[in-house]
Amino acid sequence: MPRSTLLRIRILMLLACVCAWAAPGFAADRVREYVLGPGDIVRITVFQNQDLTTEGRVSENGALTFPLIGSVPLGGRTVSDAEAMIAERLGKGGFVVKPQVTVLPIQVRGNQVAVLGHVNKPGRYPLDTFNTRVTDMVASAGGVAEDGDDVVVLVGLRDGQRVRQELDLPTLFQRGESDADVLLAPGDVIYVRRADVFYIYGEVQKPGAFKLDRNMTVMQGLATGGGTTLRGTVRGLRVHRREPDGSLKVLEPSLDDRLRPDDIIYVKESLF
Repeated sequence: MPRSTLLRIRILMLLACVCAWAAPGFAADRVREYVLGPGDIVRITVFQNQDLTTEGRVSENGALTFPLIGSVPLGGRTVSDAEAMIAERLGKGGFVVKPQVTVLPIQVRGNQVAVLGHVNKPGRYPLDTFNTRVTDMVASAGGVAEDGDDVVVLVGLRDGQRVRQELDLPTLFQRGESDADVLLAPGDVIYVRRADVFYIYGEVQKPGAFKLDRNMTVMQGLATGGGTTLRGTVRGLRVHRREPDGSLKVLEPSLDDRLRPDDIIYVKESLF
Protein backbone atom coordinates (compact mmCIF):
# COMPACT_ATOMS: atom_id res chain seq x y z
CA MET A 1 0.00 0.00 0.00
CA PRO A 2 1.46 3.40 -0.96
CA ARG A 3 2.73 5.43 1.98
CA SER A 4 0.51 8.42 1.10
CA THR A 5 -2.60 6.22 1.16
CA LEU A 6 -1.63 4.77 4.53
CA LEU A 7 -1.12 8.26 5.92
CA ARG A 8 -4.52 9.35 4.62
CA ILE A 9 -6.21 6.37 6.29
CA ARG A 10 -4.55 7.20 9.61
CA ILE A 11 -5.71 10.82 9.40
CA LEU A 12 -9.29 9.73 8.68
CA MET A 13 -9.23 7.33 11.63
CA LEU A 14 -7.92 10.10 13.89
CA LEU A 15 -10.68 12.45 12.75
CA ALA A 16 -13.30 9.75 13.39
CA CYS A 17 -12.02 9.28 16.94
CA VAL A 18 -12.08 13.02 17.60
CA CYS A 19 -15.66 13.29 16.32
CA ALA A 20 -16.75 10.31 18.39
CA TRP A 21 -15.17 11.85 21.50
CA ALA A 22 -16.68 15.30 20.90
CA ALA A 23 -20.18 14.22 19.90
CA PRO A 24 -21.35 13.08 23.37
CA GLY A 25 -20.06 16.31 24.90
CA PHE A 26 -21.95 18.33 22.32
CA ALA A 27 -25.15 16.37 22.98
CA ALA A 28 -24.73 16.86 26.71
CA ASP A 29 -24.32 20.61 26.23
CA ARG A 30 -27.58 20.67 24.30
CA VAL A 31 -29.37 18.81 27.09
CA ARG A 32 -27.87 20.99 29.80
CA GLU A 33 -28.64 24.33 28.15
CA TYR A 34 -29.69 26.75 30.87
CA VAL A 35 -33.35 27.64 31.23
CA LEU A 36 -34.14 31.11 32.54
CA GLY A 37 -36.33 31.36 35.61
CA PRO A 38 -37.82 33.87 38.07
CA GLY A 39 -35.17 35.74 40.04
CA ASP A 40 -32.47 35.49 37.39
CA ILE A 41 -30.69 38.75 36.54
CA VAL A 42 -29.75 39.02 32.87
CA ARG A 43 -28.00 41.50 30.58
CA ILE A 44 -29.43 41.82 27.07
CA THR A 45 -27.42 43.48 24.31
CA VAL A 46 -28.14 44.12 20.65
CA PHE A 47 -25.14 44.32 18.30
CA GLN A 48 -24.39 47.92 17.24
CA ASN A 49 -27.33 49.22 19.33
CA GLN A 50 -25.81 50.12 22.69
CA ASP A 51 -28.85 52.20 23.66
CA LEU A 52 -30.89 48.97 23.82
CA THR A 53 -28.59 47.32 26.36
CA THR A 54 -30.79 46.25 29.26
CA GLU A 55 -30.04 44.65 32.60
CA GLY A 56 -32.91 43.44 34.74
CA ARG A 57 -34.45 40.74 36.88
CA VAL A 58 -36.87 38.15 35.56
CA SER A 59 -40.09 38.66 37.53
CA GLU A 60 -42.03 35.98 39.37
CA ASN A 61 -44.32 35.55 36.38
CA GLY A 62 -41.30 35.05 34.14
CA ALA A 63 -41.39 38.41 32.34
CA LEU A 64 -38.86 41.19 31.78
CA THR A 65 -39.44 44.62 30.21
CA PHE A 66 -37.27 45.42 27.19
CA PRO A 67 -37.08 48.75 25.31
CA LEU A 68 -39.35 49.17 22.26
CA ILE A 69 -41.05 45.77 22.54
CA GLY A 70 -42.26 45.92 26.16
CA SER A 71 -42.75 42.82 28.34
CA VAL A 72 -41.09 39.66 27.08
CA PRO A 73 -41.74 36.20 28.62
CA LEU A 74 -38.29 34.85 29.40
CA GLY A 75 -39.18 32.41 32.18
CA GLY A 76 -39.07 28.79 31.09
CA ARG A 77 -37.06 29.57 27.93
CA THR A 78 -33.49 28.64 27.16
CA VAL A 79 -31.00 31.45 26.58
CA SER A 80 -30.90 30.78 22.83
CA ASP A 81 -34.72 30.73 22.64
CA ALA A 82 -34.88 34.05 24.50
CA GLU A 83 -32.34 35.60 22.11
CA ALA A 84 -34.30 34.39 19.08
CA MET A 85 -37.62 35.68 20.47
CA ILE A 86 -36.28 39.18 21.23
CA ALA A 87 -34.57 39.38 17.83
CA GLU A 88 -37.78 38.36 16.09
CA ARG A 89 -39.82 41.00 17.87
CA LEU A 90 -37.28 43.73 17.16
CA GLY A 91 -37.16 42.75 13.51
CA LYS A 92 -40.91 42.41 13.00
CA GLY A 93 -41.49 45.73 14.73
CA GLY A 94 -39.11 47.44 12.32
CA PHE A 95 -36.93 48.68 15.17
CA VAL A 96 -33.67 46.96 14.17
CA VAL A 97 -32.64 45.46 10.84
CA LYS A 98 -31.40 41.87 11.26
CA PRO A 99 -30.87 42.21 15.02
CA GLN A 100 -28.20 40.11 16.72
CA VAL A 101 -29.28 39.67 20.33
CA THR A 102 -27.21 38.31 23.21
CA VAL A 103 -28.77 37.28 26.54
CA LEU A 104 -26.21 36.84 29.32
CA PRO A 105 -27.31 35.52 32.76
CA ILE A 106 -25.42 37.55 35.38
CA GLN A 107 -26.92 36.14 38.57
CA VAL A 108 -28.62 32.77 38.46
CA ARG A 109 -31.22 32.62 41.22
CA GLY A 110 -33.98 30.69 39.51
CA ASN A 111 -31.87 27.55 39.17
CA GLN A 112 -33.66 25.87 42.06
CA VAL A 113 -36.71 23.73 42.59
CA ALA A 114 -38.92 23.93 45.69
CA VAL A 115 -40.30 20.69 47.15
CA LEU A 116 -43.12 21.43 49.58
CA GLY A 117 -45.77 19.63 51.55
CA HIS A 118 -45.66 16.11 52.91
CA VAL A 119 -42.13 15.01 52.07
CA ASN A 120 -39.49 14.01 54.58
CA LYS A 121 -37.18 16.96 53.85
CA PRO A 122 -39.09 19.89 52.32
CA GLY A 123 -37.08 22.82 51.02
CA ARG A 124 -35.37 24.36 48.00
CA TYR A 125 -32.98 22.16 46.06
CA PRO A 126 -30.46 23.13 43.36
CA LEU A 127 -31.12 21.88 39.87
CA ASP A 128 -27.65 20.45 39.36
CA THR A 129 -28.42 19.03 35.92
CA PHE A 130 -31.03 20.03 33.40
CA ASN A 131 -32.25 16.51 32.77
CA THR A 132 -33.52 16.07 36.34
CA ARG A 133 -37.03 14.63 36.60
CA VAL A 134 -39.77 14.93 39.22
CA THR A 135 -39.00 11.58 40.85
CA ASP A 136 -35.32 12.52 41.13
CA MET A 137 -36.19 15.68 43.06
CA VAL A 138 -38.73 13.90 45.30
CA ALA A 139 -35.98 11.42 46.15
CA SER A 140 -33.63 14.32 46.96
CA ALA A 141 -36.27 15.58 49.40
CA GLY A 142 -36.20 12.26 51.25
CA GLY A 143 -39.20 10.76 49.49
CA VAL A 144 -42.90 11.10 50.23
CA ALA A 145 -43.67 11.17 53.96
CA GLU A 146 -45.79 8.50 55.59
CA ASP A 147 -48.85 10.74 55.53
CA GLY A 148 -48.17 12.05 51.99
CA ASP A 149 -50.25 11.40 48.90
CA ASP A 150 -49.15 9.24 45.97
CA VAL A 151 -50.04 12.05 43.55
CA VAL A 152 -47.65 15.01 43.39
CA VAL A 153 -48.46 18.41 41.88
CA LEU A 154 -45.94 20.22 39.66
CA VAL A 155 -46.26 23.98 39.02
CA GLY A 156 -43.90 25.95 36.81
CA LEU A 157 -43.30 27.89 33.61
CA ARG A 158 -42.94 26.42 30.14
CA ASP A 159 -42.46 28.69 27.12
CA GLY A 160 -43.55 31.64 29.23
CA GLN A 161 -46.84 29.97 30.21
CA ARG A 162 -47.70 28.81 33.72
CA VAL A 163 -48.44 25.09 33.84
CA ARG A 164 -49.86 22.77 36.49
CA GLN A 165 -49.59 19.01 36.24
CA GLU A 166 -50.39 16.07 38.51
CA LEU A 167 -48.21 12.96 38.48
CA ASP A 168 -49.40 9.64 39.85
CA LEU A 169 -46.18 8.08 41.14
CA PRO A 170 -47.29 4.44 41.57
CA THR A 171 -48.94 4.36 38.14
CA LEU A 172 -45.87 5.95 36.58
CA PHE A 173 -43.62 3.15 37.85
CA GLN A 174 -46.06 0.27 37.43
CA ARG A 175 -46.67 1.07 33.77
CA GLY A 176 -43.08 2.05 33.07
CA GLU A 177 -44.13 5.38 31.56
CA SER A 178 -40.77 7.13 31.83
CA ASP A 179 -41.92 9.92 29.50
CA ALA A 180 -44.59 10.86 32.05
CA ASP A 181 -41.85 11.63 34.58
CA VAL A 182 -41.61 15.32 33.70
CA LEU A 183 -38.27 17.07 33.20
CA LEU A 184 -37.86 19.88 35.70
CA ALA A 185 -37.06 23.50 34.91
CA PRO A 186 -35.64 26.21 37.20
CA GLY A 187 -38.29 27.77 39.42
CA ASP A 188 -40.54 24.70 39.43
CA VAL A 189 -42.49 23.87 42.58
CA ILE A 190 -43.36 20.30 43.56
CA TYR A 191 -46.11 19.92 46.13
CA VAL A 192 -47.08 16.70 47.91
CA ARG A 193 -50.42 17.04 49.62
CA ARG A 194 -51.65 15.12 52.63
CA ALA A 195 -53.06 11.71 51.77
CA ASP A 196 -56.75 10.99 52.19
CA VAL A 197 -57.66 9.36 55.49
CA PHE A 198 -60.48 7.38 57.04
CA TYR A 199 -61.44 7.04 60.69
CA ILE A 200 -62.37 4.06 62.80
CA TYR A 201 -63.65 3.98 66.37
CA GLY A 202 -65.68 1.86 68.71
CA GLU A 203 -64.75 -1.70 69.60
CA VAL A 204 -61.51 -1.94 67.61
CA GLN A 205 -57.97 -2.60 68.72
CA LYS A 206 -56.50 0.65 67.36
CA PRO A 207 -59.09 3.42 66.94
CA GLY A 208 -57.98 6.59 65.15
CA ALA A 209 -57.24 8.07 61.73
CA PHE A 210 -55.45 6.05 59.05
CA LYS A 211 -54.20 6.60 55.52
CA LEU A 212 -56.73 5.56 52.91
CA ASP A 213 -55.04 3.29 50.40
CA ARG A 214 -56.37 2.93 46.87
CA ASN A 215 -59.46 0.78 46.51
CA MET A 216 -59.39 0.00 50.22
CA THR A 217 -62.39 -2.03 51.37
CA VAL A 218 -64.21 -1.90 54.69
CA MET A 219 -62.61 -5.23 55.64
CA GLN A 220 -59.15 -3.85 54.92
CA GLY A 221 -59.98 -0.76 56.95
CA LEU A 222 -60.94 -2.94 59.91
CA ALA A 223 -57.68 -4.87 59.54
CA THR A 224 -55.75 -1.58 59.55
CA GLY A 225 -57.39 -0.79 62.88
CA GLY A 226 -56.23 -4.13 64.28
CA GLY A 227 -59.63 -5.79 63.96
CA THR A 228 -62.42 -5.85 66.51
CA THR A 229 -61.92 -6.30 70.22
CA LEU A 230 -63.28 -9.36 72.01
CA ARG A 231 -66.44 -7.37 72.67
CA GLY A 232 -66.77 -6.02 69.12
CA THR A 233 -68.75 -7.38 66.20
CA VAL A 234 -68.94 -6.66 62.50
CA ARG A 235 -72.67 -7.18 62.60
CA GLY A 236 -74.46 -3.87 62.40
CA LEU A 237 -71.30 -2.14 61.25
CA ARG A 238 -71.87 1.52 60.34
CA VAL A 239 -70.05 3.95 58.05
CA HIS A 240 -70.68 7.67 58.45
CA ARG A 241 -70.06 9.42 55.12
CA ARG A 242 -70.11 13.09 54.19
CA GLU A 243 -71.67 13.60 50.76
CA PRO A 244 -70.49 16.30 48.29
CA ASP A 245 -73.51 18.47 49.16
CA GLY A 246 -72.45 18.45 52.81
CA SER A 247 -75.12 16.06 54.05
CA LEU A 248 -74.18 13.19 56.35
CA LYS A 249 -75.30 9.65 55.58
CA VAL A 250 -75.10 6.61 57.83
CA LEU A 251 -74.61 3.42 55.83
CA GLU A 252 -74.58 -0.26 56.69
CA PRO A 253 -71.93 -1.49 54.25
CA SER A 254 -70.76 -4.93 53.29
CA LEU A 255 -67.18 -5.82 54.10
CA ASP A 256 -66.29 -5.69 50.39
CA ASP A 257 -67.54 -2.12 49.88
CA ARG A 258 -64.86 0.47 49.14
CA LEU A 259 -64.13 3.25 51.56
CA ARG A 260 -64.08 6.91 50.57
CA PRO A 261 -62.00 9.79 51.93
CA ASP A 262 -63.03 10.86 55.46
CA ASP A 263 -65.33 7.86 55.99
CA ILE A 264 -65.88 6.98 59.64
CA ILE A 265 -66.25 3.30 60.54
CA TYR A 266 -68.06 2.56 63.79
CA VAL A 267 -67.83 -0.91 65.32
CA LYS A 268 -70.54 -1.73 67.82
CA GLU A 269 -70.25 -3.79 70.97
CA SER A 270 -71.68 -7.29 70.71
CA LEU A 271 -74.72 -7.93 72.85
CA PHE A 272 -73.81 -11.59 73.33
